[in-house]
Amino acid sequence: MPPLPFQPFSPDNDTHIFQSSGKRLTPIAALISLSLSFPIVAAQPPLMLAKSLPNEQLNAAHYSNDHQIHENFTLDDYLVSEKLDGIRAYWNGQQLLTKTGNIIHAPRWFYANFPSTPLDGELWIERGKFQALTRIVLDTEPNNEAWKQVNYMVFDLPHNSAPFSKRYSQLKALIKQQRDSNNRPLTHLQWIEHKSLDNLAILVQWLDIVSSHDGEGLMLHHKSNNYTSGRTAHLLKLKNHQDAEAIIIGYEEGNGKYQGMMGAIWVKTATNNTFKIGSGFNDQQRQSPPAIGSTIQYRHNGYTNNGIPRFARFIRIRDNPDS
Repeated sequence: MPPLPFQPFSPDNDTHIFQSSGKRLTPIAALISLSLSFPIVAAQPPLMLAKSLPNEQLNAAHYSNDHQIHENFTLDDYLVSEKLDGIRAYWNGQQLLTKTGNIIHAPRWFYANFPSTPLDGELWIERGKFQALTRIVLDTEPNNEAWKQVNYMVFDLPHNSAPFSKRYSQLKALIKQQRDSNNRPLTHLQWIEHKSLDNLAILVQWLDIVSSHDGEGLMLHHKSNNYTSGRTAHLLKLKNHQDAEAIIIGYEEGNGKYQGMMGAIWVKTATNNTFKIGSGFNDQQRQSPPAIGSTIQYRHNGYTNNGIPRFARFIRIRDNPDS
């Protein structure tokens, strides 16, 4: 049998070879080294961040016509939108910034006719295109043709003091006003559609439809919420699954049709839980798996009694804190 393209892993050994350098690094050291390789070159934008709405709170209301989960949550108080699988982007009136403050090197034509008003949104292509988007957006030398696939999907006006329901109306009016040099609408500058829903059954049905078509989930924004920096309970994200990150610490050889290829990766989380992930990979990734020390995103459905993610599957490499 030809040599494996990777080094098999023993879960009893807690220090592993970092393939790209040959140096011994602990998983935490590997994560730090990856983060430091992307320096911040602008002030980090004061973004508003969402809290998670636990999916189990909806289970009892799955087929209900009710509109209230508990006394502090009434669906009528929120506007609901799809959660896009994109890259968060803050327009400060002059340039696009990532969530950590790095400048996004978009072509000049992409943002030349954006308003001077600050915007908050996501750079996005379509569902299932996150990896392609990452290659385009985080390239310091922008590819004009590739950027033609990208849209800036705006969901808020961060410097506007009005409650969200009014900000949303003003946001739509602002984007409709934007034109290119030939007085044509900017098709790559769009707002994310928000809807009012009548009951929780419709909310759950929408969530199931989005999830079944490779969507991320839903966002619920309280109509009276003001834009504030940091995490807030008035902006909620709802998913049918949970996403998390871990560092690759080793590999396990595959069996059967995956003989001679990677069958699973061993990972360690920030809480020092170690487990393996064997699903979610294509054949190319099994033949040439992500490097030891890489940070990955995985998806799971709750936890076992031992605190191990249940049904964990690989989603993508997170080789940049802005992705």
